Amino acid sequence: MSLVRLRSRQGRGVLLGAVLGTSMALLDSTVINVALPVLGRELGAGMAGLQWTLDAYLLTFTAFLLLGGSLGDLYGQRRIFLFGVAWFALASALCGLVSTVTGLALARALQGMGAALLVPGSLAVLRICIADEDQGAAIGAWTGLSGVSTALGPLLGGWLVDAVSWRAVFFLNLPLAVLALWAAGRFFLRDPGRPGVRLDVGGALTAALGIGGTTFALIEGPARGWTPTVLLALGLGLVALGAFVLLERRPDAMLPLSLFASRAFTAANLNTLVVYAGLSTVLFLLVLTLQNALGYAPLAAGAALLPVTLMLIFLSPVTGRLAQRLGARLPMTLGSTLIALGFLLFLRVDTGAAYLGAVLPGVLVFALGLAVTVAPLTSAVMASVDASRAGIASGVNNAVARLAGLFGVAAVPWASGLAAPGATVEPAALVSGFHRAMVISAVLALFGAAVAAWGIPGRRAVSSPASSP
Repeated sequence: MSLVRLRSRQGRGVLLGAVLGTSMALLDSTVINVALPVLGRELGAGMAGLQWTLDAYLLTFTAFLLLGGSLGDLYGQRRIFLFGVAWFALASALCGLVSTVTGLALARALQGMGAALLVPGSLAVLRICIADEDQGAAIGAWTGLSGVSTALGPLLGGWLVDAVSWRAVFFLNLPLAVLALWAAGRFFLRDPGRPGVRLDVGGALTAALGIGGTTFALIEGPARGWTPTVLLALGLGLVALGAFVLLERRPDAMLPLSLFASRAFTAANLNTLVVYAGLSTVLFLLVLTLQNALGYAPLAAGAALLPVTLMLIFLSPVTGRLAQRLGARLPMTLGSTLIALGFLLFLRVDTGAAYLGAVLPGVLVFALGLAVTVAPLTSAVMASVDASRAGIASGVNNAVARLAGLFGVAAVPWASGLAAPGATVEPAALVSGFHRAMVISAVLALFGAAVAAWGIPGRRAVSSPASSP
């Protein structure tokens, strides 16, 4: 199978399909937020029902990521990607047609399952279709362009709700899915997968139960308290994850534990864990602090983070190419350090502080660090495994990033004395807790820098991925 150059017509088509697939999934993780008040009125839904229209998607998306990645490796990335896009589109249409909030939550859960099928493949196809010398640039472009959808979600959702209907938020996915199906069918290379290898059913079930139970607990615990139900879900999730580790010691495992014998694979995912935990904490608490302590309107608080999106869009392709030439170690180490410095600059945020003097310096340094880190990090994960394991490698890294975000939002505010940040009304107390959270997040990012310096290979090793176990 001859790989294609990124600048060729087929290479651009591969990138288009991959970006569209990822963008649909990321868009739907944010676009619905602004529609919640209208949903509540039209469907007669309470806060719990509305919350589950968000959480059902996140729960199934995270829980089935490993399965989605494994299916792509077994049956071909192109085939599973096409199936996932079609599933996602049908679930989106169902979301737009339902008449009850319960039905919407169930349809959103189906959407999350479709996203879990297509997202690992959207990255894995770059590994199996794009020539090695263009991998860094392709992953950088994928990172930047996919990030646009996350930023556009609230703005696009607000416009659609006002101009058309909340149902249009979901119907928007249909033309995007058609375009993604066309691009994937036309440009993706046909990969045979691994004929003759059977699906690890036990591994798939324990992974879904383990990640699903843990995700449920990390969503519900901070929001509604650590009730017996939440603790039971957490306990079952941890037991299932333990069973998963035992099952994956078999030769036909869905996630061969020998992958973690690769220092680069282990280090990249450990860096993801700590950096994304800090990242999610900061994004959550900064917007909260800007509104509740500094008096920002919601739109102004969201716009305060616009430099993050712009830097990801314009710098990710550059840092992807840099990682291709120099290896991922240097940009990941430097980027994680800059992220930590950005977090520490947020210590300037205080009641009455001006945006330009107190908020913007931290945003700019943090955004630069993120743009320097993310594309090389993704490249390091994909380069550390053979192409036949690209799907499961992508699934692992995506699952780690999402669980890290949930853990960060659940644990760091609690450790900072903000056990219920949404209930904090005293600005000075909120700012004080925010400062403690920034220090904790900075320590996590510095640990990520140390991990990158220790475990991520330089240029020579990047060009020689680990063999398939």
